[in-house]
Amino acid sequence: MNQNQAIQKGSAPLAGQGIGALSAHLEAVDPSVAASVLSAAGDIVFIINADGMITDGVFASGDLPSDFFIGWPGKALIDTVTLESRPKVTEMLQDVVTGQPPRWRQLNHPLKAGEDLPVRYKLIRAGRDGHAVAVGRDMRMVASMQQRLVSAELSIEQDYARLRHVETRYRLLMQVATEALIVVDGRSGRVVEANPAAANLLNKQLRRLVGSAFTDAFSGADLDKVSAMLASLRSVGRVDDVALSLGGEQQAVTSATVFRENNAVLYMFRLFPLAVGARGVVVPRQQSQALAAIQAMPDAFVLTDLDRRIIATNAAFLEIVQLGTEEQARGEPLDRWLGRVGVDTGLLYSSVIEHKIIRQFSTVLRGQFGTVEDVEVSGVALKESDPPVIGFTIRRIARRAATDDPGKRSLLRSVDEMTKLVGKVPLKDLVRETTDIIERLCIEAALQLNDNNRASSADMLGLSRQSLYVKLHRHGIEEKGSPEKD
Repeated sequence: MNQNQAIQKGSAPLAGQGIGALSAHLEAVDPSVAASVLSAAGDIVFIINADGMITDGVFASGDLPSDFFIGWPGKALIDTVTLESRPKVTEMLQDVVTGQPPRWRQLNHPLKAGEDLPVRYKLIRAGRDGHAVAVGRDMRMVASMQQRLVSAELSIEQDYARLRHVETRYRLLMQVATEALIVVDGRSGRVVEANPAAANLLNKQLRRLVGSAFTDAFSGADLDKVSAMLASLRSVGRVDDVALSLGGEQQAVTSATVFRENNAVLYMFRLFPLAVGARGVVVPRQQSQALAAIQAMPDAFVLTDLDRRIIATNAAFLEIVQLGTEEQARGEPLDRWLGRVGVDTGLLYSSVIEHKIIRQFSTVLRGQFGTVEDVEVSGVALKESDPPVIGFTIRRIARRAATDDPGKRSLLRSVDEMTKLVGKVPLKDLVRETTDIIERLCIEAALQLNDNNRASSADMLGLSRQSLYVKLHRHGIEEKGSPEKD
């Protein structure tokens, strides 16, 4: 029975006869045929003697660098491998000497390019004189696959870590967000996730809110509105802001956004509570647009409390006062940067609190690093808000030519006239006249800054009100301008 017949009958060829029977069959094989069999069994084949020396030429497949094996005959096998592979060579040679069954061991050969050539060897004893046949298989493909596998595992671990970090940030944002956020399954209409702010607004426990129908959170009168919102989201993917009742007199403006996750459609609802009885309530989308406009406007804006502590600013204010972030300004007194020290800010606040509004108050704005800008301040006091706040817009005063200002033109004319009088009029008379001109200009400037409010102007000039009246009469100022304000 030949081998093919044995296979067809289902019996293993040479079954039960072992290596000895195979050896008996190979005794009659031509040596060239045996060499061909060995070369077919491995990518590298060579003979080593009992001392571990390579004694014959090396057969290598075409996939291996042929010049690498030049000079191997006559060289010890242990000298062709890397340091970490040398103990393996010693063990393999010892197994040949002691007659141990050969095992596959991976050895690394150093290449000139700096990389290693991994080869899996088996030393097969050949004869009784200690010679052995080394059969090696190129492991570069396997090593490359292993490296790709390791890289893939590292990439998966990095992606998993990134997902964990994203989830942590998402959970944290949901927990600390002051806006009420509810995620609803687009198919079932049930709440998938909600944050504590939503539970507080809806007056429900968070664990009971999650899993409940989204429509259960609203009163019966608004169920049609909620159903219409869900229908609009399913059909067109968007919905206008809707005011809904949350029970009692509490109302909230609801907006929604559609997104997909794992091939499922989800809705993100944002709920903004509205003040009871408020008139002309600005819906959140318009509020956000207004805030964005304030942040982008070229004029500086700052919001403070009645104690002059900064609550919020825009980017233009931070630029003028030379600060990097809003946090650096929040909680600081405004007069740290605005106004002449000890003068302007107190007058500014008293005026805006008393009259609820102030326009074009001229002062200075000091930067963190010593710069000083001439500015005009307009402000409004919101005493009815809770808590009361004051908002200011601050505009840089452009440097104009001196001739653009009538006051400066009159001053220049006066200076020219005084210069022409030198030598014709005694010095003390010139000094007295100059003092009168400067005094008049200062009084007019104070009245202009304070919208013709004489009491505030007297405080700014450091005069009593009676003294100011006397000077107004002497310079003839009271006969001009708008009606006085006290």
